[in-house]
Amino acid sequence: MSEHVIVGAGGVGSATAMLLAEQGEHVRLITRRGSGPEHPAIERIAADATDANRLAELAVGAVALYNCASPQYHQWFEDWPPLAAAFLAAAERSGAVLVSMSNLYGYGPVSGPMTPQTPIAATHPKLRLRADMWNDQLTAQRAGRIRTTEVRASDYIEANSVLSTVIGKALLAGKRAYSPSPLNVPHSWTSIHDCARTLVTVATDERAFGQVWFAPTNPALTVRQLATRFAEVNGAPRARVLAIPYPVMWTSGLFSPMIKELRTTRYQFTAPFVIDASSTTDTFGLKPIAMDDALRDAAERLRAQA
Repeated sequence: MSEHVIVGAGGVGSATAMLLAEQGEHVRLITRRGSGPEHPAIERIAADATDANRLAELAVGAVALYNCASPQYHQWFEDWPPLAAAFLAAAERSGAVLVSMSNLYGYGPVSGPMTPQTPIAATHPKLRLRADMWNDQLTAQRAGRIRTTEVRASDYIEANSVLSTVIGKALLAGKRAYSPSPLNVPHSWTSIHDCARTLVTVATDERAFGQVWFAPTNPALTVRQLATRFAEVNGAPRARVLAIPYPVMWTSGLFSPMIKELRTTRYQFTAPFVIDASSTTDTFGLKPIAMDDALRDAAERLRAQA
């Protein structure tokens, strides 16, 4: 039995913890309040992950230290720098492989499918933030201080996405759903379970170190196609979804810091935003779970919340 330390009990952190536990590994799951899924092999610990000394102490003896933290989007500039510094320090002191779960923001607007080799071209500081964190990790590895790897994914199907946080509940109830994003633009949607499988795989495979990997992801769907399939798979009435006009969204941002921040990433939904994760499949043999299974899981989570 190996020891693994995960920071963050959101969708991906919890899925990763459960996957490791079911594989017979022991997990220390760190959150501010000691929350997370219940399992005999998961030790839930209340701690401040920005405390480098405490995080390093908890990571001693661990095979890997997973960054699955998810600060609120409008607080990134305040929350991420101390977290990133603590992860680097803890990985160096403990010797655990630092495995990060990240996003695609650093690529900025693109003209074709993204791969891990797509140049980091974003100019907005918010979009570059996570990419800059990865560059710091890579610099530390090249200096011989740590071993590290990173997994990136598009919007999640089951958590923190247009489907799971905005339109899903209305669709299950047979009501008209209102999307903050355009409806007819191809977009990649990644399952949190594929993120978890990729994180666990790259954490212990030396071929992964020093590189970025995309979580396996099914073919792109528009928001309309996603809504239609979600309703069909879960036995809900025919999907009815309308796009909220952008001027309305812009105005709403005057009153909501979170909605205001969505202006920065709107480009991801106004033009095709598609990833190619074939390098992950070719190297590790990982393929995405069936889209219908992910959509059923998304519905179960929404029903559980209700």
